[in-house]
Amino acid sequence: MSVEKGADSDSIPEGSKMELPLWLVKGLYDNKRRVISVELPKIYREGWRTVFSADANVVDLHKMGPHYYGFGCQLLNFDSPENAEIAKTILQTFIGRFRRIMDSSQNAYNEDTSGLVARLDELERGLFQAGQIGLNAFQSWERGTAAQITASNLVQGYRKRKFNETEA
Repeated sequence: MSVEKGADSDSIPEGSKMELPLWLVKGLYDNKRRVISVELPKIYREGWRTVFSADANVVDLHKMGPHYYGFGCQLLNFDSPENAEIAKTILQTFIGRFRRIMDSSQNAYNEDTSGLVARLDELERGLFQAGQIGLNAFQSWERGTAAQITASNLVQGYRKRKFNETEA
C-alpha cells in the first residue's frame, strides 16, 4: 500500500509484512493494482517441496497445517511463478500418502490408530474414516450381522432415470 503525505497515523506503512486470514487476502488481492503481495507459507516453499518429493509419508501434515491440500489449492489463485510446482507437489503428496492411508484404514481393525490419524491432514482424516466405515460394514456383513443389503441412492436414482427415459 502506498502512503500519501498527510495521511493519518492509522495507515499501514508501505512494505509492511503482516499475517492475514486467507479470506481477507483474497478480497484485497488484485493482480493489476498490486495492493498486496502474497508470500508463500514455508510448507509450500521449495525446501519443503523437496522433502515431500523425497518421502511425503514422513511429514506430519496436521502439525504443519491441518488443511494442507485445501489451503494449497487456494494459494494457486494468486499469481506466483511457483504455482506449477506447488500444484505438482500437492498432487504427488496426495498420491504418495493415499495408499498408506487406505491400507492402514483397511488393516487396522480393532486397533489404536490415533498415532497415525494425528499426523493426517483433515482431508486425509476423512478418507481414513471412510475406509474404516467401509471396513466395519464389510466385517459386519461377513459375520452375518449386517442389515439387509440395499441398493445405494445413486443406483436407485439411475434406475428411475432409465425407467423414465424408456417410457418416453
